Amino acid sequence: MKFLDQAKVYVKSGDGGSGCASFRREKFIEFGGPDGGDGGRGGDVIVECVDALNTLIDFRYQQHFRAQNGRPGMGRNMTGAGGQDIVLRVPVGTQIWDEDYETLLADMTEPGQRVVLAKGGDGGFGNTRYKTSTNQAPRKHTPGWPGTEMWIWLRLKLIADAGLVGLPNAGKSTFLAAVTEAKPKIADYPFTTLHPGLGVVRIDDDELVLADIPGLIEGAHEGAGLGDRFLGHVERCAAILHLVDGTGDNPIEAWRTVRAELEAYDEDLAAKPEILAINKIDAMPEEDVQALKELFVEETGLEPLAISGASGAGTRDVLRRIMELVRARRQADRGRVDDDDSEAEAGEATWTP
Repeated sequence: MKFLDQAKVYVKSGDGGSGCASFRREKFIEFGGPDGGDGGRGGDVIVECVDALNTLIDFRYQQHFRAQNGRPGMGRNMTGAGGQDIVLRVPVGTQIWDEDYETLLADMTEPGQRVVLAKGGDGGFGNTRYKTSTNQAPRKHTPGWPGTEMWIWLRLKLIADAGLVGLPNAGKSTFLAAVTEAKPKIADYPFTTLHPGLGVVRIDDDELVLADIPGLIEGAHEGAGLGDRFLGHVERCAAILHLVDGTGDNPIEAWRTVRAELEAYDEDLAAKPEILAINKIDAMPEEDVQALKELFVEETGLEPLAISGASGAGTRDVLRRIMELVRARRQADRGRVDDDDSEAEAGEATWTP
């Protein structure tokens, strides 16, 4: 299945049905009076979050979604049928933005979450509604209210506990394949990873989801290479694993390049906890690895770990460091949920009608 993480679609809720102007005309009933029914309500546009999807590719082949209009009212006080809702099913982690891409309408983060994006128009009134003691034969009836139409952006941001960043050919895909059951494309040329990939890491009787995104190069925030749009998939992560190719020409400058792109994309993303790891130590003499670690401490103030995705050396230590940060994030999230629940219960206890 092809990966697509952004789509622009048009949605329109159903129009309400028109009210009916009708009068009873039955044998032996001299004064029948009005009996026009109301129009039916238009259908809603609903967005539902489902767990079985991981791409927005379905919205490439269909970009227009319209809910059904309400049916008009009829005589004998019959109300028109309501229009059928239309449901857009999106993956977990999908954000819904207004057409200007500045207003966030909804953030779909839980399976089963449903949001009414556009409500259907109300049905019009039939002439029965306007019957009074002084106007016993009204001919007034109203049309239904129009539905809501809009263009929206769907943006998928994968739900992962930790993200892999680095320059192209830093060994991110090799690392992902070594520590998970994922099978990313691995080759000896840049930009072998064209789409984000996910893998489940099992370490010390616990699990975390690791996201691999395409490599960043200098100027990615200006569109160089594959750009920096894929960084959205690590915005929700608890930690970032920054891989640096230890066999490269200038590993420290490579680290600085990626850090600059993270800061240019989003300061909050750049402020996330970062674990720095020197990769490909299997192709380096031990003394060079130690010298590079000392140079990183001197130049950046960070103490990197030394790993090899190809041989597996040092990977468990890195995973345990990541797991510590993920557990801390989960505990903090649970604490916020408990605080919200406590505030809600306190509010219910003190409320008086």
